[in-house]
Amino acid sequence: MKTLGIDLGSREVKLALMENNKICSTFKISTISFYKNYCSYKNNKIEVDLEKLNLSDILSGVSTGYGRNNTNLSLFKPINEIKAHVYGVMYQTNLKDFVLLDIGGQDVKAAKVEGGFIKDLELNEKCAASCGRYLENMANVLEIPLDEMNSFYENPVKLNSTCAVFSESELIGKIAEGTSIERLCAGVNYSMYNKMKPLLTKFMAKTLVLTGGVANNYAIKKYLSHDYENIIVPGNPQFNGAIGCCFYGSKLYSKE
Repeated sequence: MKTLGIDLGSREVKLALMENNKICSTFKISTISFYKNYCSYKNNKIEVDLEKLNLSDILSGVSTGYGRNNTNLSLFKPINEIKAHVYGVMYQTNLKDFVLLDIGGQDVKAAKVEGGFIKDLELNEKCAASCGRYLENMANVLEIPLDEMNSFYENPVKLNSTCAVFSESELIGKIAEGTSIERLCAGVNYSMYNKMKPLLTKFMAKTLVLTGGVANNYAIKKYLSHDYENIIVPGNPQFNGAIGCCFYGSKLYSKE
């Protein structure tokens, strides 16, 4: 039986398909395109057209993300994002004891997992300065590709602003002062790390698993390596939530 996992994120919708306990495909669509081209509005609910997604043969699935409760996916069981990401990590890494840090486009989630069970969690949904959108905006200000900016970590310039909007003005001021691009990039990365750190202070453990689009940021991983013995990035960090939905669904539907 095929199981579809769908992560309805604020920036992108990620989909994963599992068959015989193996992920056979993954793909993503921008959230705007997803709702414009693959959905319609009926009975106060957003109807998803699985046929347009070439998924009309799917009979079971699990959904997570911001849109899970206002989207009519009658074949889907909704689960919260933390659960989806924990299941995704367990499927991709076989770990049962770890700290999860999921850095999304507009929020950050942290959870402590022991024996495969969530013991504690923290969320930051209020401030964009510790999210992926912050890095994208700063890369645009610096007129540098995001992947290139993510590689700088040494001798970061100090950025004091705790607000994503004011940080842009502060960064422009540093550019005007003649600060090198390497230090500016490192400053942006370190600033984000500094804003995430309070979220993790109560979750000390040997192993930290990074998921989400920022999981491949080399500088962030470098800074976090001072706090954790092992930093692990699953093979498919951006699709981790959708993969977790598949894994949860495979267990759920096998019991029925």
